Amino acid sequence: MQNSISRSTALGLSPGAHPPTNTVVKSYAELLKTVRAAGLMRRRRTFYVLIFAILLLVLAAAGTGFVLLGDTWFQLLIAAVLGVLFTQFAFLAHEAAHHQIFASGRANDWSARILGPLLVGMSYAMWVKKHTAHHQNPNVKGKDPDIRTGVVAFHEEGAAGKHGFAAIITRHQGTLLFPMILFLGISLIMDSAKTLFGKRGVSFRYVEIALLVFRFGLYLGILFLVLSPGLAAAFVGVQMAVFGFYMGASFAPNHKGMPVLEAGSRVDFLTRQVVTSRNIRGGFFMDTLMGGLNHQVEHHLFPDMARPQLRQANALVREACAHNNIAFTETGLMQSYKMVVTYLNRVGLSAADPFDCPLVRQYR
Repeated sequence: MQNSISRSTALGLSPGAHPPTNTVVKSYAELLKTVRAAGLMRRRRTFYVLIFAILLLVLAAAGTGFVLLGDTWFQLLIAAVLGVLFTQFAFLAHEAAHHQIFASGRANDWSARILGPLLVGMSYAMWVKKHTAHHQNPNVKGKDPDIRTGVVAFHEEGAAGKHGFAAIITRHQGTLLFPMILFLGISLIMDSAKTLFGKRGVSFRYVEIALLVFRFGLYLGILFLVLSPGLAAAFVGVQMAVFGFYMGASFAPNHKGMPVLEAGSRVDFLTRQVVTSRNIRGGFFMDTLMGGLNHQVEHHLFPDMARPQLRQANALVREACAHNNIAFTETGLMQSYKMVVTYLNRVGLSAADPFDCPLVRQYR
């Protein structure tokens, strides 16, 4: 996969066949106009109320099961169910943050601000800051926080800076990806704490802190009251692992392994959003499983489009992409994972010699 857009082929375009930027910009304006005329930007509050009600019923059922089971290792099944439920609530918080649910921006913001800390266990402010930057510059080096080099390197430059044990991990990062995302939930909690207790201003900081303290206090209090300490710790471990795995497995296929753009690249909105995103094939089940994230191209082009409309917009987007010679990527879920793992392993192979000492190299 090319890591620069200096050549049109890096974006999946035919050399010399891509229309001028102003033409593509006009095409997106026309696409947006068509989508609006088709009624695809209307709100679907009934759909979201139904989804929320179903999730609350399942949560109540899980709570009932927890009480009836008592101090038994079968509680780990309840823990796994909660991991799935909290991820589904995260999808709803994500959609509220994008203003997909209500016509009122204030209602959407407060829904996400309450859902995130209270039912998911992470900060709304942290998520919005990070996710907004991602949507503005998907897969752009130095601008998209989702490809910032950390434990995983998403491009060669990031991998080249790894040394010692970190380089060894990076060389096999694709293979290790799914074990690593088991810890994503813990990472989100830590990022939430950094945001809420950081020096930068955060709107309604103390509301979020209060909700998070209440949420974790109640959750952990009930666990250690009903279960033995060892079982309670195992319960938390399983729930967090399932939550992290489900979240990571839902977001990883969307952009990883797609073209990575240079920080100074000048690419129109339509092209940038489409070529850096990957759709996942599947019907209603896949829409539910991934919370609409399987329609990543449409979601990036129309961030405030309600989940049920994303599939309907697909044909219109494909037509616009074909007209402008922009590559549209859609794969099966398992194929997307294979692509992500292969890409990350390939990037990892560019890591520095794990036994190369930077201090010694400096004086060679």
